[in-house]
Amino acid sequence: MPASTPARTPSRWNGLSPEERQRERRRLLIDAAFDLLASEGQAGTTVRAVCAHARLNPRYFYESFDELDALLIAVYDDVIEQLHNEIRAGVRDAGDDPDAAVRGSVEATIRFVDADRRRGQILYVEALGNEALNRRRMNAGFDLVEAVERDAARRRGAPAGSEQIGRIGAALLVGGFSEIVAAWLDGRIDIDADQLIEDATELFVSVGAVAGDLVARRSSPAG
Repeated sequence: MPASTPARTPSRWNGLSPEERQRERRRLLIDAAFDLLASEGQAGTTVRAVCAHARLNPRYFYESFDELDALLIAVYDDVIEQLHNEIRAGVRDAGDDPDAAVRGSVEATIRFVDADRRRGQILYVEALGNEALNRRRMNAGFDLVEAVERDAARRRGAPAGSEQIGRIGAALLVGGFSEIVAAWLDGRIDIDADQLIEDATELFVSVGAVAGDLVARRSSPAG
């Protein structure tokens, strides 16, 4: 009697087009790298480790990424895009109230990283220890500074062309807030999320008010 043929295990790619398979494998690699980068750091986030975590043959890595840094940047971009979506929603809900917009941004960020502390680890810790990620972090910070500056101009009116205090204030808020969140996640600021939202919002509104006063004084005839 002939030996029976073992049943073939269904492939997880069944029913997907080649393009869909590649997109799915790319997503699996990003998710695996997110897990490893947040838990093991960069030392434990190698091509081999990522592929093993994603249960993918290493050859599939190179259909989506030229090198490991490209994958790490994709992880960072994925997290920062999620964060920016949350911030945009928070600002949109604030309507035309500038103070409520500040609170919406602050609360969206803190709730986002508090809901999954791995996100904060990638945004505020691992991004500092890799040259490619740090460049990406700085560019994302510049983009956010410009967004804050544009929003302030929309709500309060554009300053004179040579006036830079708005950009200085925006940079102070963006950079300072990153340090605040990193310190809070690390336990160096020992308060709960609600108190952090209240305190950071009040401080940032105060900075915005001071910047507005400076612009007004400089633009007045007696300034």
